Amino acid sequence: MVRDGYIYGLSLLAVAFVLAWATGYWAWSIAPVLLAVFFLWFFRDPERTILSEPGLIVSPGDGLVTETVTINTPEGPRQRISIFLSVFDVHINRSPIAGVLTSVRYQKGRYLNAMNPASADQNEQNIATVRGEGGVEVTFKQIAGLLARRIVFNLHQGDTVERGQRVGLIKFGSRVNVLLPVEAELRVGVGQRVKGGASVLAVMPQGDRS
Repeated sequence: MVRDGYIYGLSLLAVAFVLAWATGYWAWSIAPVLLAVFFLWFFRDPERTILSEPGLIVSPGDGLVTETVTINTPEGPRQRISIFLSVFDVHINRSPIAGVLTSVRYQKGRYLNAMNPASADQNEQNIATVRGEGGVEVTFKQIAGLLARRIVFNLHQGDTVERGQRVGLIKFGSRVNVLLPVEAELRVGVGQRVKGGASVLAVMPQGDRS
């Protein structure tokens, strides 16, 4: 479990105890106890089996795939996969590939509903790019949503990461966008649910990775 879960959960349990003790009515403690249980559950951090086959690009988060599209960027065409994380999903984020963080950039912004495609450009977000074997670069964005008011990213530019390594989290409903090389072969589609670190989003053709 993420440390925040213990902080929120234990604090609310303490509030529940104080309310029950001060009023003499245990019914007053029901609401904070339920909130404590929610926070302890929300900040869960399950172990995941990370596949080791070469060329795999895994999901940086749990959620629902809402978009797969090819877009133009200053670096050329890229494939973009959007994943919506509801409050019921695990919110730990993981690196999609192994490599070096060549860029980490925080961007202030709005708090539009994460289901709104405009949130990908306008909302508060953290943008990280990993360069892996063969020069393959994958960029992923942690995007705040209507309820998400804090993005956590624990690493820095120049750090080395492993595929599926925990890198941070977004608190409450949010979105993760992944930008892949245009030649990557997608393994997911719109409407599919994915798990961070465990679900394969795409595979790089081995002949293109020399």
